[in-house]
Amino acid sequence: MKKSLIALAVLAAAGAASAQSSVTLFGIVDATLQYGRGSVSNKTQLGSSGYNSSRLGFRGTEDLGGGMSASFWLEAGLNNDNGSGAATNTNNQSTGTSTASAGTQGLTFNRRSTVSLGGGWGEVRLGRDYSPQFWNVTVFDPFGTNGVGTTMTMVAGAGGSGIGGVTAVRASNSIGYFLPGNLGGFYGQLQVYLGENNRDSLATRKDGDGTGLRVGYANGPVNVAVAYARTRYAAGDITQANVGGQWDFGVAKLMGQFARDRVQAASNVTGKGWLIGGLVPVGPGEIRLSYSQYKTTAAGTPKSNKLALGYVHNLSKRTAVYTTYAHVRNRGGANLALNGSVTGANSNSSGFDFGVRHSF
Repeated sequence: MKKSLIALAVLAAAGAASAQSSVTLFGIVDATLQYGRGSVSNKTQLGSSGYNSSRLGFRGTEDLGGGMSASFWLEAGLNNDNGSGAATNTNNQSTGTSTASAGTQGLTFNRRSTVSLGGGWGEVRLGRDYSPQFWNVTVFDPFGTNGVGTTMTMVAGAGGSGIGGVTAVRASNSIGYFLPGNLGGFYGQLQVYLGENNRDSLATRKDGDGTGLRVGYANGPVNVAVAYARTRYAAGDITQANVGGQWDFGVAKLMGQFARDRVQAASNVTGKGWLIGGLVPVGPGEIRLSYSQYKTTAAGTPKSNKLALGYVHNLSKRTAVYTTYAHVRNRGGANLALNGSVTGANSNSSGFDFGVRHSF
């Protein structure tokens, strides 16, 4: 009898623990047929992540009681067109990027790998995570910084020209704090990240260290936010500042953003860009459109403008087909090309995506 009572008690305790905890497997598989045209060469390929970034992840939460919770999030990027994983960066410096040969990159939790504690006071999050300065670029881009329609503030700006450095999208070794969600629409994120170099007399001892801050307000139809970040390097600190906003009119969402990136080195190159665009619901899908520009103070003042137009058709809550067309006009010596094509300086380029996205 005693053994039966003990067994029942153990089962009850296990049931209570499982009721307080949850683990979820999730992911996205997104394949797209891509075509790019340039003045030098064209390219056709099967690519990945034309609508949403392909990924595989695990996340879980445990209720600690008293309004407290603990959680983890492990998310790996992948290229489903060839099965390879996406590289990560270990120290927010060029030396921390994987040098694996093409096709041999293993699966890494490059997109996010965090553990956190949360409560009524907010959330403290540790690990590799999105940088605050990236959020305004992706949230206020109708194409979500994916595919051929991605805003020029990312393609030619922070994430493409190198002005934003390796922390333009994510930062490793980060300590982040997020405001609680009960502040009447106000939200914010503070992130400090480390390059983890030895603290000796070397000039590079602080390379990869940085701080980012984002504050915003979202209530009803309006959502606006501003962000600033600085990453330290002996060769020249990198600063990023941007502001973005969205207004939901019901029949359409209007989006806009402005970004400024700067390398405080001997060259002191500064880049500035902007976007205006929108999302228009149509039946079971939506039309996406944007016009964006990015230019820098490099020799010749290179400048690229992009017009992008796309449509997403939702076959279900988890499956969608989509298509996007984009055209880039280069000036000042710029030669940005789309979807793997090659174009000459001051020449135009165009690209086309057609793909399928399934989430689980």
